[in-house]
Amino acid sequence: MDRLRPQVPFATRYARRGMVCSVDHLASGAGVALLRAGGSAADAAVAASAVLAVTTQHMCGMGGDLWALVHHRDGQPPAALNASGRAGSGADPAALRAQGRIRMRFRHDVRSVPVPGCVDGWLALHERFGRAPLRDVLGPAIDFADGGFGLSPHGAAAATLLDGVPNAGDYPPQPRAGDLIRRPGVANALREIADGGRAAYYEGDFGRDLIELGAGEYTPADLTAPLAEWVTPLRTDVWGHSVWTVPPNSQGYLTLAGAWIAEGLELPDDPDEPLFAHFLAEAAKLASWDRPQVLAEHADGEVLVSPDRLAGRRAAITPDAAAHLGAGTDMGDTMYLSAVDDERMGVSLIQSNAGGWGALLWTPTHRISLHNRGIGFSLSEGSAAEYGPRRRPPHTLAPALVQNADGSLRFVVGTMGGDAQPQILLQVLARTLHLGEDPASAIASGRWRWGAAEGTGFDTWADADNLRLCIEGHAAWASDDRLAELTRRGHRVDVDGSHDNSYGHAHLIDAQGDVLAGASDPRALTGGTAGY
Repeated sequence: MDRLRPQVPFATRYARRGMVCSVDHLASGAGVALLRAGGSAADAAVAASAVLAVTTQHMCGMGGDLWALVHHRDGQPPAALNASGRAGSGADPAALRAQGRIRMRFRHDVRSVPVPGCVDGWLALHERFGRAPLRDVLGPAIDFADGGFGLSPHGAAAATLLDGVPNAGDYPPQPRAGDLIRRPGVANALREIADGGRAAYYEGDFGRDLIELGAGEYTPADLTAPLAEWVTPLRTDVWGHSVWTVPPNSQGYLTLAGAWIAEGLELPDDPDEPLFAHFLAEAAKLASWDRPQVLAEHADGEVLVSPDRLAGRRAAITPDAAAHLGAGTDMGDTMYLSAVDDERMGVSLIQSNAGGWGALLWTPTHRISLHNRGIGFSLSEGSAAEYGPRRRPPHTLAPALVQNADGSLRFVVGTMGGDAQPQILLQVLARTLHLGEDPASAIASGRWRWGAAEGTGFDTWADADNLRLCIEGHAAWASDDRLAELTRRGHRVDVDGSHDNSYGHAHLIDAQGDVLAGASDPRALTGGTAGY
């Protein structure tokens, strides 16, 4: 039986002066309103991100983390922002091991909640690159939180998980798409930030609630210590462009490593050929399989993407068979958005709760859900990624930014998708930079991803010998004859639904030429590309 379904009609959007792409059309519209009013791409990105913290809290929010890349001057590296949180000073891995734990709990455990860095990230981004007053930037989000918004289809499905969860009463017990949702507590938190800055949030009611929930996990000093820091981005040159990402503790290095490996393979010109999927999937697999062993807060990103380290992995890939892991070697929920202004500042921003609503722990005063990013920590004694006081966990968030050979902005791109983020970005980069596809074609086309037989979307590489090559239902490779070709090469193949949410929500704005071209992922259902 042929599993292919018709493609959803989907086109690239164009605008002359500025553009915002995100998972929610309300957020994209808010960002463009800031651009029209004279704000920068950074203002637009923070405005859109804040709206998403109101309307899309099943994916992101003020209880999560944030990373960003900013193209601010032609010929210069982008600025890279790491606003990921740290475990509390009371973090005690030995106590967890004594309880028989071998991994961090996914839900209902405050020890999986590093101090959230999102708000610190907003303020750092606005302080360095913003032009509009902070109150104006946060104004649209405050308005939606006060006046209400229509619940999205994905949001309604996610809200069914909140039945009986304390402090999650902003959502009805039987949610439906289109329900009017008001978030008065979140509106108050945003006003506090607009009026009082960082201290009003981290040292105010939010910080006090977190300390109380932690019951010894956090100290006041954990909340006063800055979480956002400007760091040195990573770069690789592929397909005539420079591709940039954020450094460890992010897994962004896998995007660069996979792209470098793939560029040296003889990719077919037809992306529907099984060999195209095989080569890219193998590049991602060989780049990624040892992530649990090498990714930690202080890992050397330059070493992880060096040709000396990757050349043997590239050489191990053949057109006829899947490589054995170790050869050549010596769903998470998140939201991504992109913004470009009329001066061609480009912002690539990603924020997340990690898994859906996060830890399913909510603060009582503002009703903000807390992320569970601490699931990235290891409980193996002596591991570089071991859970411990004031440590940052390995992070899946991995925004990307592409510059032309002369250092001008080509495009900003990123996606949600947990462990699959670098794999999705590799496919988008290959389609745009190698094949020359327009944003809509590259974003809407069917995808593959590596998945564990059973897992959360954050543990793909925990048992890399038992990987499944998952194919999205509307991909050309999902036809029976092409699945057979992939199986013949040694892949264990599964097929998912068409335009499946687990294959990410990628968004891209291309600044090539005089007119911006962008696309937001149709898998998000309510996503939007707005421009002027």
